[in-house]
Amino acid sequence: MHLLHIDSSPRSERSHSRRLTKEFVERWVQAHPNTTVTYRDLGHHPVPFIDELWIAAAFTPMEQHTPDMRESIRLSDQLVDEFLAADVYVIGAPMYNFSVSAAFKAYIDQLVRVGRTVAFEPQDAANVFKPLVLGKKMFVVEARGDSGFQPGGRYEKMNFHDPYLTTVFGFIGVTDITFVHVENDEYGGHKLAESIAQARHQIAQLVAS
Repeated sequence: MHLLHIDSSPRSERSHSRRLTKEFVERWVQAHPNTTVTYRDLGHHPVPFIDELWIAAAFTPMEQHTPDMRESIRLSDQLVDEFLAADVYVIGAPMYNFSVSAAFKAYIDQLVRVGRTVAFEPQDAANVFKPLVLGKKMFVVEARGDSGFQPGGRYEKMNFHDPYLTTVFGFIGVTDITFVHVENDEYGGHKLAESIAQARHQIAQLVAS
């Protein structure tokens, strides 16, 4: 089994998502000792935003790539290969302004590639896009400043984080996604402590099952 561990928080020791993804992976490896782990830190080592040359390379056949095109798409190819090699994903993705961080969005833009992670078949009018990343499992650890973003909560309509990740990863075929939420970071105290305890309990249950 191959696990890809991703952190996207710019924080270090103060990051709740980092601490919990670390605990998640440690528990997972203990329960599944045959697991190999690849780690990528997007929060401290962000990938670049896509640019015009990247777009040209992504939509040009490889045999027609110029040297500049090959260089512009090189990291994206590495990220896609790394993503496809994994069976399980453990991702730390804190909520920033109701969605994902810029660092994580930049990574996703490098990852969603026609011909690599999704097929584009315009001749099939009923199903133009076909996912290519199948049979994977994803766990997302999300830290939030407040609570109430769940369905029926007071901030439900402001939650563009979970629906976005469900949509974009589902688009390429990863539909088995479980979210672990840490809430009330802005409040601290017992509210935050209780949320962290609940998240740790959920992680232990998920690994055990």
